[in-house]
Amino acid sequence: MPDDSAAARAAAEEESAFSHPPVDPDVSSAYGDHPDQVIDFYAPRSELPAGVLAPLVVVLHGGAWRAPYDRRHVTPFADYLARRGFAVANVEYRRGALLPGQDTAGGPVAGRWPDTFDDVAAALDALPALVRAALPQADSRRTVITGHSAGGHLALWAAARHVLPPDSGWRVDRPPPLRGVVALAPIADFTVAEKLGVCGGASLQLLGGEDHFASRRPYADPALLLPTGIATTLVQGRTDDVVPQAVAEAYADAAAKAGEVVGVTLLEDVGHFPLIDPAADACAVVAEEIAQLAW
Repeated sequence: MPDDSAAARAAAEEESAFSHPPVDPDVSSAYGDHPDQVIDFYAPRSELPAGVLAPLVVVLHGGAWRAPYDRRHVTPFADYLARRGFAVANVEYRRGALLPGQDTAGGPVAGRWPDTFDDVAAALDALPALVRAALPQADSRRTVITGHSAGGHLALWAAARHVLPPDSGWRVDRPPPLRGVVALAPIADFTVAEKLGVCGGASLQLLGGEDHFASRRPYADPALLLPTGIATTLVQGRTDDVVPQAVAEAYADAAAKAGEVVGVTLLEDVGHFPLIDPAADACAVVAEEIAQLAW
């Protein structure tokens, strides 16, 4: 039988995370022509010593790569990080929408191939110049990428572009200049995620369905893009029933087999949404994990 108390706790966590009003950015910059190709910037809210620039945190939001879930729902989290002394770049990207003739009862598909990946790659490539113009308080040499859920997947992927297959147009010649990655309950292993039915088969949809899943995984699945050589920490709630702990553990195991140590911070009695909820203790843990890499 379902655990009613666990379900009630998960519902309360989600309600709390989405109860905060959106926080408008200080400035927004486009990195392309599509309306979703935009980055919102938040200047650090706390004073830094003279001559000291703030580390830059790049935030990639979650929502199963589906169109109804945009960057606005993580603006309180972005503001929370800014109030902790970080400069923040909150990245939007194209997500899955209803396709012509699609049954609306099924909702939008997860992501767009290749558009979702095109956008994340383009945003990260454009970021240094945009930061110089929009956030003079930021030190892009101390950049940490974080992302929640599907955004955690994109954060891991963005840090692994230098180990993509040689024929990938997203591949870069050298590791990105990052201090590290803090992935929050990430969809980090597509095979395990599909076995567990994470987000209604979202990773399968992201890659274009069963006909493309196997052939596109080497270009998209973080568990296959190892080792990266970039410091990586996963933060995971033990009671997360949206992206269960087993997904993070599978990625950490894959990293270990590739000769890389990935940190995994497991939080007791924490589900999926407290990681981005400024009112939750788990969010303070996330900020500290970011600080350990950024400073």
